[in-house]
Amino acid sequence: MEFFNIIGKSFGSLVILFLVTKLIGRKQAGQLNLFDYIIGITIGSVASAMILDKDVKFLEGMAAVLVYGFSAYLISLITSKSIVCRRIIIGSPSVLIDNGRILYNSLKESKIDVNELLQEARNNGYFDISQIEYAIMEPNGRISFLLKSKYNQPTLKDMKIKADYQGLCSNLVIDGKIMHNNLKQINKDEKWLMKRLSNNGYTELDNIILVICDSKEKLTIFEKNLEVEKSEVLE
Repeated sequence: MEFFNIIGKSFGSLVILFLVTKLIGRKQAGQLNLFDYIIGITIGSVASAMILDKDVKFLEGMAAVLVYGFSAYLISLITSKSIVCRRIIIGSPSVLIDNGRILYNSLKESKIDVNELLQEARNNGYFDISQIEYAIMEPNGRISFLLKSKYNQPTLKDMKIKADYQGLCSNLVIDGKIMHNNLKQINKDEKWLMKRLSNNGYTELDNIILVICDSKEKLTIFEKNLEVEKSEVLE
């Protein structure tokens, strides 16, 4: 009986947690500020306690989760309306490198050391810290870097080269299954796809992992092969 009681509580808590997550909004772990992080940990702890701890009543636990979730929702509304509240609750960006100079006091205030700064720079692809013009720690703890102008890669605009429109690629076949909604988005149908494939010797989809189509209707086919993966481009 206790086993089925735990299962019932687990499903109930999942439903409530899903609704609370929808209320708060979707954020990746790296986008969470300190307040969101605390709320997330607390909600998780309450949810696990009300499932496994017999002394915690299910309805009381659900009420606590809803209170925390609604509090997070209110805080998000307040911080979106007030800059002062946003700075107090969420925090504000901190400049760690200014005009190529590492600001030691800013590092201390942000509670990181030089080694961590160098690690974050390497994680972002910058292995020479002397090439960095600015480094800013965002409220979620991530560090944004700006290269010095002389180290920036030239763009096509800088070289006065006209680039063709790329657009987004559409996945038309995934693991042997046709993605009909994606076909509709590019104003094509299954008949058009199968004709393009059969004209190039592909009559079955079972041996195809992926088919993508670019803005110029060029298909790239990735075959399923146990020995070696193969891809082919159809103009």
